Amino acid sequence: MVKVAVDAMGGDHAPSEIIAGAVSAISAIKDLQVILVGDVKSIKKVLAGFSYPEDRLSIVHAEEVIAPDDDPGLSIRRKKKSSMVKALEMVRSGEANAVLSAGNTGALMAGGLLFLGRLGKISRPALLTAMPSFGDRPVLFLDVGANMDSRPGQLLQYAMMGRIYAQQILSFPEPKVALLNVGTEPKKGNQQVKKTHILLDKYLPHFYGNIEGTEVFFGKADVVVCDGFVGNIFLKTSEGLSRAILGYLKHEIPGSLRYKIGAALLKPVFLSLREKIDDSGYGGALLMGVNGLCIKCHGSSRARSIEQALLKQVYPFVCKKVAKHLQEALEILDSRLEPEDGR
Repeated sequence: MVKVAVDAMGGDHAPSEIIAGAVSAISAIKDLQVILVGDVKSIKKVLAGFSYPEDRLSIVHAEEVIAPDDDPGLSIRRKKKSSMVKALEMVRSGEANAVLSAGNTGALMAGGLLFLGRLGKISRPALLTAMPSFGDRPVLFLDVGANMDSRPGQLLQYAMMGRIYAQQILSFPEPKVALLNVGTEPKKGNQQVKKTHILLDKYLPHFYGNIEGTEVFFGKADVVVCDGFVGNIFLKTSEGLSRAILGYLKHEIPGSLRYKIGAALLKPVFLSLREKIDDSGYGGALLMGVNGLCIKCHGSSRARSIEQALLKQVYPFVCKKVAKHLQEALEILDSRLEPEDGR
């Protein structure tokens, strides 16, 4: 049985959308159990409108909530009775296999390190997300916001973690890993990227090389690596653009009969486009490199995102023991590193 502690109070649409997604997930998989952590009265009120397997859904009361604008470091230490902290503590104690939250990102990152600690050999954890692609499969992107500054050796670890995730979760036998850069030539970019390119070329199997932002969504690489500053900007720009495109079409088409007729004829294309650029189908981002599974969903997540995060990320990650594979791969990498390349 895979047990997940879900922060029911985190996110813009909590607790209703969080609970709806959790109920859908346990209805789809029979050996998935959800523990909703939060205000028991609020949770029971929402659950009254659902039919669900009661033996696989339980509630743990938490009287505090970490708000989106709370200071991450202070709140994770001071709000010990919050839903996020209690969910993290359940993973640390072994009561749950994973924690999922759509709440304060900084607090969850800080809490992941504070309560779960790092996997051996990991210097800094990274946030990994699966982004929609116009190829035949999604592209994994990391780091998307855990660390604003990363050394070349840390980016090498990110690349290895992305590679293992692609193999174990997405079943890519030999994933192509690329380094995000301003050009494809090895000598392009700042000193951080140049040094990282040397390390990836030396230690990473099937290293694709540098990739430009314009190539990311066309299936040229399976995993794209960068520091959290660049990755977070890239992720949010991509999300904003996709929402702007869909919003523009939704606003413009009803205003003209000609557009309506054309839209009716092109409906299959529009539906396919929406499916391609809809980020809710991939759930959330994983904090890779902590000693336990920690999933961060978008603050605006609706039920579908929560459900998909549980079904596509949490469940297979635990069942396939991906953390063990990560640990083994990083130990092998560390043993191969030469002194001049750092450890």
